[in-house]
Amino acid sequence: MWVIYMEQETKYSKDTIEMIKGFQQSEITEHYVYKEIANSIKGKNKDILLKISNDELLHYNIWKKYTNEDVPPQKWKIVFYKLIVKLFGLSFAAKLMEKNENSAEQKYKDLVNEFKETDSILKDEYEHENAVLSMIEEKKVKYIGSMVLGLNDALVELSGTLAGLSLALRNSKLIGLAGIITGIAAAMSMASAEYLSQKSEDEKDKNPLLASFFTGIAYILTVIILVAPYLLLKYYIAALVFSIINGIIALTFFSFFISVVKDKSFKHTFFEMFAINSTVIFISFLVGIFVRKTFGIDL
Repeated sequence: MWVIYMEQETKYSKDTIEMIKGFQQSEITEHYVYKEIANSIKGKNKDILLKISNDELLHYNIWKKYTNEDVPPQKWKIVFYKLIVKLFGLSFAAKLMEKNENSAEQKYKDLVNEFKETDSILKDEYEHENAVLSMIEEKKVKYIGSMVLGLNDALVELSGTLAGLSLALRNSKLIGLAGIITGIAAAMSMASAEYLSQKSEDEKDKNPLLASFFTGIAYILTVIILVAPYLLLKYYIAALVFSIINGIIALTFFSFFISVVKDKSFKHTFFEMFAINSTVIFISFLVGIFVRKTFGIDL
């Protein structure tokens, strides 16, 4: 064993060997992640994930020939992705893993001339990304448009409403109460509109009732996130600041979710929604000041 390693060390640099160990750890980690997820589901998706898991183990053993060492998996990643599956669905977790593998693919390309097996590994990775994962379908992905509608409308409408009310009323509890009433009414309105929209389009792959449910739930969750600071904090300016921060966090999270599931640019999705939201908040500020001065509101 020692002789073999010394022979390889003269052929490959220390940095190259360390890079290969990194590949090993990624491959063995992904092997266990896909296997754990596959064992928790049934049907076609189980077979797809088991195939990916076996491919990742094969890749691990290929790289092991060059290091002659066993590399342990990153256990925290296994736990993390199992949690992601439960919270956000199989498609999101699988696509997130494949998105992370894209950075490794470029390093693989740099080693094509040095390691003959790299071509087959790259081919497998492309198949995982372009063919295997495209077969995975879930309600959470199918109804992503409805979720976007609910969250985006809530962020734009309620952020603007709360900003305007903050300048007009200047009372945290009163603003919070008005925000809850407005938010719940708007959520029901949006859910109803989505139901009628899906019903009129007569899409066979979408249930109008489920589409309206996802729209309403996304809207209500956003309402809770934005209104909570007004119910918890005494000073309306502090509540407004935290509400805006919460909105940005929600916007960041959801933009990332969309970029992974829909294979879109995170930066483009985030800044587009951020620009719209910021414009509405700014205009609402001006409206709040105008209303307060025009009607002499003093609370």
